[in-house]
Amino acid sequence: MSIRSILFAMLALASTAMQAKTDKDSINAQSTVDEVIWVVGDEAILKSDVEAMRMQALQQGVHWTGNPDCAIPEQIAVQKLFLHQAAIDSIEVTDAQISAGVDRQIDYMISVVGSREKLEEYHKKTMTQIRNELRDSYRENQMVEEMKQQLVKDIAVTPAEVRRYFKDMPTDSIPFVPTEVEVQIITQTPRVSQEEINRVKGELRDYTDRINRGDASFQTLARLYSEDPGSARRGGELGFMSRMELDPAFAAVAFNLTDPKKVSKIVESEFGFHIIQLIEKRGEKANVRHILRRPVVSNEAIEKSLSQLDSLRTDIADAKFTFDQAASVLSDDKDTRNNKGVMFHDDMGTRTSRFQLQDLPAEVARAIDGLKIGEVTKPFQMMKNGRTVCAIVKLKNRSEGHKATITEDFQVMKNVVLEKLRQEKIHQWVVEKIKNTYVRINDRYRDCDFEYQGWIR
Repeated sequence: MSIRSILFAMLALASTAMQAKTDKDSINAQSTVDEVIWVVGDEAILKSDVEAMRMQALQQGVHWTGNPDCAIPEQIAVQKLFLHQAAIDSIEVTDAQISAGVDRQIDYMISVVGSREKLEEYHKKTMTQIRNELRDSYRENQMVEEMKQQLVKDIAVTPAEVRRYFKDMPTDSIPFVPTEVEVQIITQTPRVSQEEINRVKGELRDYTDRINRGDASFQTLARLYSEDPGSARRGGELGFMSRMELDPAFAAVAFNLTDPKKVSKIVESEFGFHIIQLIEKRGEKANVRHILRRPVVSNEAIEKSLSQLDSLRTDIADAKFTFDQAASVLSDDKDTRNNKGVMFHDDMGTRTSRFQLQDLPAEVARAIDGLKIGEVTKPFQMMKNGRTVCAIVKLKNRSEGHKATITEDFQVMKNVVLEKLRQEKIHQWVVEKIKNTYVRINDRYRDCDFEYQGWIR
């Protein structure tokens, strides 16, 4: 199984980590004693860990190369090697990164099932519970990925090396470039009613009054009411963070606090409304706790935004102005507004506007299905950073699937060579790491044909 495939499997499983936890609990309930099947360093791998991952692989349609009874525990063991090294190298994943990543996973899951309510009904859990159970797996997977990036960050290839690699390659081995698209987007965020904002602010003022009166501590109220589940579990504490790691409006207030006994004024960020309390400052970093409350957008507001976008779409079709002009002036999507609405993403360290369909937000991919170049979708709603937004999208360009050529698809072919070198580097690192790590394996795994050498001693 390639490193890329392994990472894909890890991310797929992480997106339903809460179900894996339920499955594992069910397995444990059915077993009088769980069994330690591997030990890697000072970390044990349990039989229930393997069974939980196997169930999720089946549910997600993930197929393991070779015998899954061998491949699954090996993959868990490899992940523990990366996590151990990440701890040694002090690789950290901030709460802001985790929250943003979990929001993206939640957005995707909602796009699949249709609504927050259906997602809660499917998992038989509240949204807060779902978020909490996603956080730990996302944090671990992100640390593994960042550790891998550290290992391969200095690998580079020249155009001459790319040409040399493909020069004598048989035609049937030349990579196939899937259909790629370029899209432009205009979004409008449905306006939250002043009544709803006042309700949320009233709740935060009430929390502040209770803290100042000594009726409850900030930490207790954060655990009970904050809608940032990661920090809520720690009494609202974010940990030491720099200004650049925080929302600008949030940072401006947080870094101006001087008295740990005081509660800040209410501050609005892109995530909602907060009150903040200082814990400690160290140089250019501060550790604060906060309580986040998010106003709820009404169905009426969503319909109004969809209607406004529909009128905008009509004006574009009538040539009153172009999509580029509308995106630059009327869109409230800060990520694309300055690009005339063009969406970009990172592809192996290169910023590109070319997306494979599976790399687009699911709602966008569905909306452009069947569109011709230059056409604009009907208005639709989607989730972004945990919030409902409404959008229209223009299909700017489409490149149908084809065999890669050095003139048209140099970046694709360069990425193939880079990926090969990175996989080789990571594979060799794992092999060397195994040599220097204590490993004990249950005897029944000794006949496995593992991807990495050195497990059996």
